[in-house]
Amino acid sequence: MSDTDYLPSPRGWVRAQVEKIEATGDTRSVHIMNRPVVMLTMRGVKTGGIRKVPLMRVEHDGVYAAVASQGGAPEHPKWYGNLRANPQITLQDATESWPAVAREISGAERDEWWVRCVAAYPPYADYQLKTERLIPVLLLERVEQDEQDEQDGAEG
Repeated sequence: MSDTDYLPSPRGWVRAQVEKIEATGDTRSVHIMNRPVVMLTMRGVKTGGIRKVPLMRVEHDGVYAAVASQGGAPEHPKWYGNLRANPQITLQDATESWPAVAREISGAERDEWWVRCVAAYPPYADYQLKTERLIPVLLLERVEQDEQDEQDGAEG
């Protein structure tokens, strides 16, 4: 993904956090409600441009989760649609970045991860109570270099 197509978020706090992460090269330079974040770089489904969003850091055994809570709003966050349409992303945690693929989970797998998500950020439980929609959880799984080479070859 080329940053030349980067479209900053219309939300001021997201734009400011992305700018600080990029200036420092480290996601630890920002936080959401005193909790650590990771940054996702993805392709926008409507614009085709590059979008960047800091999200709460939820990690277990090298796999990360993205929780589409939007604070318990009735609609999904915009980035959720981006990941559903274009699941290949770049994930940054602290100073390290790597290619990853997003996969929405359900059933027992979601239940297991939901406990981890709430442990990482307890307000998620309250957000779920505020909305009638089931808050989506997507796993962000590292793509190994040989898999990335195959994907790049298939796109060429």
